Amino acid sequence: VSRHALNQVSMAVCRRTWLSIATFALVVESIGLMVLAIFFVPEKGWQSGLYHALFYSISGFNNAGFSLSADSVGGYASSAGISLTVSILFIIGGLGYIVARELYEKRSFRRLSFYSRIILIATVLFNLAAMIGFFLLEHDNPHTLGQFDSIGETLLASWFQGTTPRTAGFHTVDISMLGAGTSVMMLLLMFIGGAPNSTASGIKLTTFFILIAATRSFLRGHLKVGLFHRSIASEAVLKALAITTMAMATVGTGIFVLTVSVKADFLDLTFEVFSAFGTVGLSRGATEQLGSIGQITIMAIML
Repeated sequence: VSRHALNQVSMAVCRRTWLSIATFALVVESIGLMVLAIFFVPEKGWQSGLYHALFYSISGFNNAGFSLSADSVGGYASSAGISLTVSILFIIGGLGYIVARELYEKRSFRRLSFYSRIILIATVLFNLAAMIGFFLLEHDNPHTLGQFDSIGETLLASWFQGTTPRTAGFHTVDISMLGAGTSVMMLLLMFIGGAPNSTASGIKLTTFFILIAATRSFLRGHLKVGLFHRSIASEAVLKALAITTMAMATVGTGIFVLTVSVKADFLDLTFEVFSAFGTVGLSRGATEQLGSIGQITIMAIML
């Protein structure tokens, strides 16, 4: 299984790769621990501060979204140090080991593989678009971005909340108070997810871009699918279509089961399903209303 997952030719190479992955995770989490400790220790003391720094470093890098506070990291919405560090951690986790290794070894965008370039370009585009979209949709909402006094705090919250839906699961504003348009935008982000071979989930960025390329080729009447002047194998296109079809079937079935078995707002239930599929962990407040059938459904979707 390990050899297949890492596409290695021998168990010896596979073991070295796993060791490299473990080292990568420990190094990133250790740096996150040290940076976060700078902000948590003065506030909470050495013991509690170091524990908070360790917890959020691991939770952030692994896109877990678990928090030590009921409002996730809402108490640090105005703290650039904590918000930016946690967001950088889950972005690095969402990029994955392969991209991080190539960036470290080649240190030049032009020398990166086709795969890594797609992941980096897609990550930058999605994060910036999500940040701008979140700002435009929520800047006048007094329950979310409207609560902040300065444009700097508003942009910081927009950045954090725009980047977190692709599986990180943290939040600095009340998700239940988001507008309908913002919630729909987050559904798309949760469905797409992050990079393959990363701590993120969803159908993956590469799958989404292959679907876009296939659609573009079809509309132009081309039989071959290409992306960034590179030809994409038919097997990859079929795999992307199969993954997306299964994902849509899973999400559609989950929404149907919840709407039949749970009495709650349709958008709230839809949000729960997409969040579960992307293993994001965000909620508009319907989690407590799910009941036994709803909880089993959500758990099955996450698995």
